[in-house]
Amino acid sequence: MMKYLFTFTSILLISFNSYAAPPTFEIIIKDHLFYPDELVIPANTKVKLLVKNQDVTPEEFESYELNREKVIPGKTQAIIFVGPLAPGVYPFFGEFFPKTAQGKIIVKDGGE
Repeated sequence: MMKYLFTFTSILLISFNSYAAPPTFEIIIKDHLFYPDELVIPANTKVKLLVKNQDVTPEEFESYELNREKVIPGKTQAIIFVGPLAPGVYPFFGEFFPKTAQGKIIVKDGGE
């Protein structure tokens, strides 16, 4: 009986860990700039980006390398999932203000 209880508990814990919420990272758009403009995230991990647009005008979070684009109306926020990603640098920019709204996601292994 204990053997079956241990097996069931192990399966339950593995299932729970596989459904754990991904880590969340926040990016703020203000004055047509991204804050932070460099965001470090862990490699090989799905993450949730919470992008808050504090400007009154819309901005589009866009990245060719991440294959993501999302319009975020003024004074709203959006969730963008990325990853799991290999270590590297993944630039992003604001489509509506590309000269100022620029940033990059730096993906690092845990040991770096």
